[in-house]
Amino acid sequence: MTDYHPMWEDLGMDIEAHDQLCAALPEAFGDTYLSQENRPENMAFYDYVVSEIHGIRPSELIEAQKNGQKVFGTFCVYVPDEIVIAADGIVTGLCGGSQFWVPAGEEVLPKNTCPLIKASVGARLGRTCPFFRIADIYVGETTCDGKKKAYEILAEDVPVYTMDLPQMKRDCDIEKWTNEIKSFKTKVEEVTGNEVTAENLGEAIKVVNEKRKALARVHEARKADIIPISGKDVLLMTQIAFFDDPVRCAEMANKLADELDQRIADGVGVFEEGTKRIMVTGTPMAIPNWKLHHIIETSGGAVVCEECCTGSRYYEHLVDETQTTLDGQIDAISRRYLRNNCSCFTPNPGRIEDILRLAKEYKVDGIINETLTFCTTYDIEGRSVEKACKEAGIPLLNVETDYSDDDAGQLRTRIEAFIEMLGA
Repeated sequence: MTDYHPMWEDLGMDIEAHDQLCAALPEAFGDTYLSQENRPENMAFYDYVVSEIHGIRPSELIEAQKNGQKVFGTFCVYVPDEIVIAADGIVTGLCGGSQFWVPAGEEVLPKNTCPLIKASVGARLGRTCPFFRIADIYVGETTCDGKKKAYEILAEDVPVYTMDLPQMKRDCDIEKWTNEIKSFKTKVEEVTGNEVTAENLGEAIKVVNEKRKALARVHEARKADIIPISGKDVLLMTQIAFFDDPVRCAEMANKLADELDQRIADGVGVFEEGTKRIMVTGTPMAIPNWKLHHIIETSGGAVVCEECCTGSRYYEHLVDETQTTLDGQIDAISRRYLRNNCSCFTPNPGRIEDILRLAKEYKVDGIINETLTFCTTYDIEGRSVEKACKEAGIPLLNVETDYSDDDAGQLRTRIEAFIEMLGA
């Protein structure tokens, strides 16, 4: 394994604290992932990425910066990667999914802030994540009040650009979001020094679409009666997709999908026949937040679908590739991204429709609606989700959790009882 300490020192990281994080990750990953039996061979790539999670990709980003490219750190699926890629920039995800980063975030944020926000701020200010140190600029968005105010704190330490996402989906809101993307294009051109043209934006749209298609193939394989891959493994693939080079991401996801298709044809599954099929819906699960999936899949269930930003919202829907003018392409990008149904929108019937549609497509036996502690919009919208599932006859369990393991025992008891009820 390569020694990345010199690189981390050059990034101004807190080496002693970071070493503590690096020491804990292998055991957590081993217990959660490497303990699984009969995993697809192509998961070896993702295992390798995790083993060098703060080394191999950061070193690639630093090398790209030496060659003049700029790195844009993003927190949300609404930020259009296509614009950055068209200007020869690089996008990397920044959401924090570890309890390790929460204390540093709580030094500047109220404790009753959601753990994703506290972890993301803590990763930067605590100097314990290379991705947060490498990014030339952060790109935020107005999907929740907590994030909006957190961006102000981060802006004291690093350049931040915030996109104003509309909270409704009327024609005037689509027009507003289109103009917001145009403003973002101007900022990206300023940061990179490169012009976004119809030609390079068209190519970027194709690159990101191919990535989405590849990720969708892996998720689609889980619709089979014989489940060829665990939900944990698909979650890991999706989490890594936020950081990886998009072309390589598509290549590796397609290889995994090819293997899964063959497994289905050969009747090779990773769960016993009759294992209850579970959909997870709700707040995103940023790496290395694997807690809920791990508990479900060691309690008699199989996660076959995620209706969340680290699931269907990330890969569903393609940008129209037939547009040839810059205005037409940006309008197409705007419309594609606004098809995502985050709980920040009001009203938000589209999310309920997505949940019911996915439940049918993936033949789920039950749904677990997960809300991160203090995530107000998803918590309130849980009432609508519960009502819709009850009317559709789909069993649902609401859970609220954070990044710590303090509630793991309680969660396991409730989830085991829920899955047992599905069997009855």
